Amino acid sequence: MEEQQQPDPKKEKNNVQEGLPAYSRYSTIAIQMAVIIILCSLGGVKLDKWAGTEPWLTVILSLLGVAAAMWLIIKEALKHK
Repeated sequence: MEEQQQPDPKKEKNNVQEGLPAYSRYSTIAIQMAVIIILCSLGGVKLDKWAGTEPWLTVILSLLGVAAAMWLIIKEALKHK
C-alpha cells in the first residue's frame, strides 16, 4: 500500500507569503487605474462646463485616462516580467 503524504505546513505558509505581495501589487494597480480614469473624467466634465464644449473634453480626457491606465499596466507588466 502506498503511504499518504501529509501536507507540509511550511510549504503552505510559503505559498501564502508569496501570494501576498502579488495581491498587494495587483490591487494597487487596480486602484491607480480607477483613480486615473475618474480624475480624468471629472476634469473633462469641469473643463466642459467651463469652456461650454460638452461632451467633447469629457470624452477626450476619459479616453486619455484609459490610455494612461493601460500604459500603467504595460509598464508594470514589463517591470515584473
